[in-house]
Amino acid sequence: MVGVICGMLTGNMDAVTNAAIDSAGDAVSLCITMLGVVALWMGLMEIAGQSGLVERMTKGIAPFLHFLFPNIPRNHPALGYIATNVIANVLGLGWACTPAGLKAMEELVNLEKKRGNAQYLGEGNRAATEEMCTFLILNISSLQLIPVNVIAYRSQYGSANPARIVAPAILATLCSTLTAVLYCRLKTRRSKGGQRHAGKTL
Repeated sequence: MVGVICGMLTGNMDAVTNAAIDSAGDAVSLCITMLGVVALWMGLMEIAGQSGLVERMTKGIAPFLHFLFPNIPRNHPALGYIATNVIANVLGLGWACTPAGLKAMEELVNLEKKRGNAQYLGEGNRAATEEMCTFLILNISSLQLIPVNVIAYRSQYGSANPARIVAPAILATLCSTLTAVLYCRLKTRRSKGGQRHAGKTL
């Protein structure tokens, strides 16, 4: 509204109208570009799943997941969904990791119900568990080997080398993920230490 009013007052309504039309065209072009990228990578992810590659990758990162989530049973479905989410994030497939992340949270809720957590047995307010917080932090830190979104954006807007962002993106997300892992482990140790101290006091 401010832009339109300024355009009217300065006699530049033609420029405002042309900018709006050009922006709408750019938005449609970007959506088409992103649609192709999504179709390509989602297809590759589906092939990886059908061929058993995702399952093998899940087994490969199992020690890392057990390190971060020591209280989740080894064969619990939540670990499978968390692994799928992490793998999709590493490949830069933000669209593919969302369903797995939601299913992981559902399974973590079911785990708390099986444990008899009173907050999750009723319908009242619920506090996020340690596992839920750890998963959320890990998901937000988002280590990526292939930043698909950024590459697609750079390609759409005429970058001479769209993939040049890969190395800086790997470095940045590696730092954020390591920070997230260290933070989660420190908080876990602190909470365990507090529980032990409370137990001695009682």
